[in-house]
Amino acid sequence: MKQILLLALVVILSLAFPIHAKTIEVDVHGMTCALCVDTLNRKFNKMQGVLGVKVSMKVKKVQLEVDSSAPSLEVIKQTILDAGFTPTKITVLTDEVSKIQG
Repeated sequence: MKQILLLALVVILSLAFPIHAKTIEVDVHGMTCALCVDTLNRKFNKMQGVLGVKVSMKVKKVQLEVDSSAPSLEVIKQTILDAGFTPTKITVLTDEVSKIQG
């Protein structure tokens, strides 16, 4: 019985305080292989505030789904530079746009 009440409380709280996620899309110059994709995936998956990572070698983009404690754009840019790549364009997408594209 306690487990059911606890589960109900968790569900109610999650609905009362929704996580406001946003999507940050970064065009990246220099990605040429699967190791490049893996490197960026590993770096961003370790970051606090990053809920999901999509790295595409084909379109040369990193797409980050982030919450309110997301890393700053400067931190994202520096992470890409530290991995050996060049961020060329950073776009912050609204929830509505990312749902349509995603």
